[in-house]
Amino acid sequence: MILLGSTGSIGVNTLEVAKKLSLSVEVLVAGTNISLLNTQILEHNPKIVIVANEKDVANVHHKNVYFGQEAILKVIEDSSSELVVNALVGFLGLRPTLTALACGKRVALANKESLVACGSFIDTSKIQPIDSEHFGLWYLMQNRPVAKMIITASGGAFRDWDIKRLESATLADTQKHPNWSMGQKITIDSATMVNKMFELLEARWLFGEGKYDAIIETKSLIHALIDFKDGSTTAHFAHANMQLPISYAINAQMNENILGHVDLLKVGSLEFREITTERYPIWQIKEELLKNPERGVVINAANEASIEKFINKEIGFMDISRNILKAYEKFIHMPRNIEDVFLIDKEVREFVRLGQ
Repeated sequence: MILLGSTGSIGVNTLEVAKKLSLSVEVLVAGTNISLLNTQILEHNPKIVIVANEKDVANVHHKNVYFGQEAILKVIEDSSSELVVNALVGFLGLRPTLTALACGKRVALANKESLVACGSFIDTSKIQPIDSEHFGLWYLMQNRPVAKMIITASGGAFRDWDIKRLESATLADTQKHPNWSMGQKITIDSATMVNKMFELLEARWLFGEGKYDAIIETKSLIHALIDFKDGSTTAHFAHANMQLPISYAINAQMNENILGHVDLLKVGSLEFREITTERYPIWQIKEELLKNPERGVVINAANEASIEKFINKEIGFMDISRNILKAYEKFIHMPRNIEDVFLIDKEVREFVRLGQ
């Protein structure tokens, strides 16, 4: 397989699964964590390695090292691997997804921005999602009429904060996730609930038109629920470990033990909460966005540009949501093709950067 984003948490877990399933890794693509990358090279012996920046090439312990997005696209085109695991973060993961699909490869997708921004132009039949929520929905699907699909959220770093404090929340505050440790951007997205909005859009593209919603489940043991038309509801329980969805993305007929079971007696109780617009302002456009999922490109671009400004201390935490809502109100045109997606993305970023 080709692994894009090998040094992130998804990438690290993917390599663990590859080891368990004796799957060879042809290409490793990483960002700037060269120390971990070198350890991975030693263990998995890839044919080609790609890093983000030219200055890091000399520090990689491999004879075939390249850098930049063009190198990623070329290696996907030239590779004999049939599977691409895309665990890149952000909009920059879109072109590799499109290239892999154009080359007839299967894509195990953790790069949610690909579907959020460009879902209407992507053949989802070749995509297996790695998100535990979409895996949970897929796992629960039966040949029975569905009334609603529901995914769960942790609530992020500020789920228990007094709402008045949110205006003064810092970058360091956003990273204190109550349930686990993830990368910087996704942890901010968890705090704003943008991450869950993205996952609802992904679900819409993966499973088609229908009713979708999300609720907070504070222990992150239930990942998805399906309300069937007959009045019954089925839930998917599993410990929060990405190796489960990754294993099925690699082999849909998985029959090996991947995780220990959830012991409900030890869990004792579960707590569910509503996602409110007071704490998570982005939630006010949920229904409209699900009816017009092509506009996902707008919220993704506005979110990435706003996070950049937040990290640079140019705006406050709550301004991230405000900027997204402002951009969503201004940019109402739907992309007609893939070129439009990239054009709208650029225009929205400029709009947010200039603070219009």
